[in-house]
Amino acid sequence: MPIVKNILLDGGIRLLPSLLKLLFSALRMEVVSPEGGLPGKERGIIFAFWHGKMVTGWLLARKLFPDAFPYAVVSLSEDGQILSDTLARLGFRLIRGSSSRGKEDVKAGMVDALRNRGLIAITPDGPRGPSHQFKYGTIRLASEQQVPIIFAEITHDRARVLKSWDRFEIPMPFSKATIRLHPVTVPAFPSEEALQEFARQLSQRFGHVAE
Repeated sequence: MPIVKNILLDGGIRLLPSLLKLLFSALRMEVVSPEGGLPGKERGIIFAFWHGKMVTGWLLARKLFPDAFPYAVVSLSEDGQILSDTLARLGFRLIRGSSSRGKEDVKAGMVDALRNRGLIAITPDGPRGPSHQFKYGTIRLASEQQVPIIFAEITHDRARVLKSWDRFEIPMPFSKATIRLHPVTVPAFPSEEALQEFARQLSQRFGHVAE
């Protein structure tokens, strides 16, 4: 995921938070909320968006929930360290790890964040994919903690698409970003097979964003 390196040269990494805020502020944003409104924050919220849409997704979480304590789940990779430094400067509290490394620490951090009524921003197909497929851990945690997942379907009318596994998008300045918010109620699962089937259905439902 050479994301940051595709945006900035090595000497300009420290400028990334300011550049992201500038680019985000230049987007023409249209947010489409569900008819019944968004769920409350009594038990915390998991805010999800695809890995390739994170340029818009991270700051979108702050914009939509300005009163919530924001947390970000970021991998332990080299790129993850650069991203975590950037997100810390943008006001996020960090939960480091992934499904392959440090997953127990991630789970404990997410549980603590939710118990503090925090907003957890996460890319459920990261950090290595497969692209646009929900990992089981996010769904399992939402089920156990009885908290909703709000999935942000993000489309840009003009963007540079990188040749990466996630088809990472850098929206063009002043382009239109359409955000459709989908609250997902996660049930209790009688078996691991039922959880995996639920994850498959979610991936299929929102996977068209990859097209």
